[in-house]
Amino acid sequence: MAERTALVVGATGAVAKRLLELLTADDTWAVIGLCRNPPSAKSRVLWVSADLGNEKQCRRALAEYPGITHVFYCARAKHREVGVESVEENVAMLSNVLDAAEHAARDLRHVHLVEGGKWYGLHLGVRYPTPAHEDDPRHMPPNFYYDQEDLLRTRQQGRAWTWSASRPNVICDFAPERPRNLISIIGAYAAICAELGTRFDFPGKPGNFTALTELTDASLLARGMVHMATNPACQNQAFNITNGDLIRWEREWPRIARLFGLEPGTVRTLPLTRWMSDKEPVWERIVEKHGLVPRRLDEVALWGFADFVFGQDYDVVSNLNRLRRSGFHDIVDTGEMLISQLQQYRDARILP
Repeated sequence: MAERTALVVGATGAVAKRLLELLTADDTWAVIGLCRNPPSAKSRVLWVSADLGNEKQCRRALAEYPGITHVFYCARAKHREVGVESVEENVAMLSNVLDAAEHAARDLRHVHLVEGGKWYGLHLGVRYPTPAHEDDPRHMPPNFYYDQEDLLRTRQQGRAWTWSASRPNVICDFAPERPRNLISIIGAYAAICAELGTRFDFPGKPGNFTALTELTDASLLARGMVHMATNPACQNQAFNITNGDLIRWEREWPRIARLFGLEPGTVRTLPLTRWMSDKEPVWERIVEKHGLVPRRLDEVALWGFADFVFGQDYDVVSNLNRLRRSGFHDIVDTGEMLISQLQQYRDARILP
């Protein structure tokens, strides 16, 4: 018997996949998935359709679900890999969902918002103080995370429900439906290097190759989100959440090269968006030669995302003390995660 009902907003996006798996595996949760285009496959998720930018659609979509107790907001307005994203669209979407949920739900208890490392300004191309703490001073706006969290803080005043926010950095997963994924991008790049007989050069900046950085496993993030949404120690706070260790690409790159039978090469800064723009015929040869699942290269790798991540030539490190003090102690070995998820793509015949 379900004791709680989760509304997962942006339920077909990158953040929501493992969250839905986690929630549906627990009989104490009923799960509603809200998105523009619900999947047709049967599952324990009750799918509801709405354009989050349309206030009336959101109200109509949730009007019949008074049992909602927890909102997990995982949505994000469409954007290009240019760093700064629309404040107006992202705030309007969250506001519409809050309006609809508060209007429909009789016992709303908690709203969880997924933010990210851009909170600290890592997208601005300049070094920032590390390790980053949740209460560090904000950089000069715009930054839609600031406005969304301010909206939550203001809306929660005088309400019975509480809020929390998670701040992961570079969410990694086996997610064949999503080309904006560092795992599949690295794998596609390695496959192209192998096909062309080149070394597996690191395409980012020299400083990125040697800097400390962190990643977030999608399943770990899902567990952390549920912890934040249900643990009284997490009420009305934001939390950094990463795998709990740090890597340098100079250490991990040779391991990835060995997985694909490549020479690791050297640092050779190549904007992949430009250098991969003519590689579709190469990818077609790879797919045919190795009997891979037929997919276009842009369905496997969004090169602009790699250019963004590999262009950060400074440490990217978050302080996790607040999360640990709240009672969440899960960790993931990032090096092992990279190899494991790449192998999942190979086993699925998406990468050779």
